Amino acid sequence: MSAALVTTNPASPNAVPQADALLEIRHLSKSFAENRNMLQFASGRPARVLQAVRDVSLSVRPGETLGVVGESGCGKSTLGRCIAGLYEPSAGDVLWQGRPLSAIGNRRAASRQIQMIFQDPYSSLNPRMTLQQTLSEALKAHGLGGSGKQRIERVEELLLTVGLPPRLKDRLPHALSGGQRQRVSIARALALEPRLIVADEPVSALDASVQAQIINLFEELRDKFGIAFIFIAHDLNVVRHISHRIAVMYLGEVVELAEADALFETPRHPYTKALLSAIPWPDPEHRVTSTGLEGELPDPLNPPAGCSFSTRCCWVEAACQAQHPTLDTFDPGHLVRCRRMREIN
Repeated sequence: MSAALVTTNPASPNAVPQADALLEIRHLSKSFAENRNMLQFASGRPARVLQAVRDVSLSVRPGETLGVVGESGCGKSTLGRCIAGLYEPSAGDVLWQGRPLSAIGNRRAASRQIQMIFQDPYSSLNPRMTLQQTLSEALKAHGLGGSGKQRIERVEELLLTVGLPPRLKDRLPHALSGGQRQRVSIARALALEPRLIVADEPVSALDASVQAQIINLFEELRDKFGIAFIFIAHDLNVVRHISHRIAVMYLGEVVELAEADALFETPRHPYTKALLSAIPWPDPEHRVTSTGLEGELPDPLNPPAGCSFSTRCCWVEAACQAQHPTLDTFDPGHLVRCRRMREIN
């Protein structure tokens, strides 16, 4: 990332009580049945189940940015889609201001409150619709924007909000750069005036300089409109810059949750330590001791019996492979899923 992103972390909102959480996830799980070919189906073997998200509990406060990080396949995108209502959870609850989303009768009204921005802006925009049509469609679907003329003015206002000139409203997505297309996706989410935006890898497909511009735009929108964000990414430097708190996921579950500065300065879980030790530093004098992370992510269709990280952990012992650890408090506001967290820290 560019130097424009090297700033102090936002002030922590930990003083906000849990009762005032905007969104709360309680023991959420999401499973998918294995896709089998004809031979596997004919063999009579039952389909295995992929547990993409396993017993995740999180909360997001008004105006807060919660970062979610982890390797590809750890379940962070599935978690985001469950929160946005694109997937139905297999178990657990998603609560909006204390009410389960599943119990809210008017799902269209509920969807206005939570919007999602996807990784690839080109595939998430209709290639045959102009920016005017794309943004107007979102307004029309929810009865917003007023008359035709008022709706055009609203579209121009949205484009200005995300840093695009209104003259682009008659262009198709292919005529825009990647950064401009992502700004259109952000404008479409803002059209419904949501209180929470789930951003799934929103800058990973962009150049570094454009990444910095989009991240700064997210911060401006958060400060201006008080929007909360769930920011899903694999780039730890980006997540540290924009997030108040960070949840680290591994094999479908949260293994560490802490304020951004605390997690980077004093990581407690072996997996978090490994992720941070892999970050390249521009200072040649900076030395980070490797934690010995080896091997690949286990088969999510056949996860380890005990600790999910036991097959790659350099501190593993027999009890780790037999007992699944719980997410426990190491320090106030700092949760870790490791039975040996006191011994290794």
